Amino acid sequence: MGIPLPPYYLTLFLLFFISFNNVSHRNLVFADDALIEAQCHNAEVPETCIKCVKSDPRSQSANKVGIAAIIITCLSNKATTLINNMTTLASGARDKNLKVALRGCEKGFYYTKTNLISATSRLKGKEYDQTNLLVKQALEEEFVCKMKVKALRFNFPSSVTFDMGVYEELSTAVMRIVDRFV
Repeated sequence: MGIPLPPYYLTLFLLFFISFNNVSHRNLVFADDALIEAQCHNAEVPETCIKCVKSDPRSQSANKVGIAAIIITCLSNKATTLINNMTTLASGARDKNLKVALRGCEKGFYYTKTNLISATSRLKGKEYDQTNLLVKQALEEEFVCKMKVKALRFNFPSSVTFDMGVYEELSTAVMRIVDRFV
């Protein structure tokens, strides 16, 4: 049989335990923020990288590789947005050549998503050169799309241009982060 403790000892113990947990959790969050900022610091636009990483709940427990994986997830999500944008633009295009170019962009972004899934697998397998190669290939699809559409003297709506810019920024960010793993 144990020694019965007065209720105020139990209360003190619980208060100590709760306050200790809160302090250590606060420090953990600050440490995670510091790691995120350190990893995103070398990106051309660190704010875009940080916003992406912090938007994912996994960021609170992510290491360097986890942060890179989160950015690839953001890229994949942005590719989905661009697929939808290209589908909408192509369905409204009256010019046959523009419609074909936009459908080509749509297919290119589907291909991009496949590359990004493979990039995540390679990243987890510590195949960092292959990871960057796949991200680079995914980025090239976006450049090809812009080039083909621009050749037809079509200007993307500002929202699509913005999404493409974010896509480029995140691609560059993840490649720079992964470069530092080697």
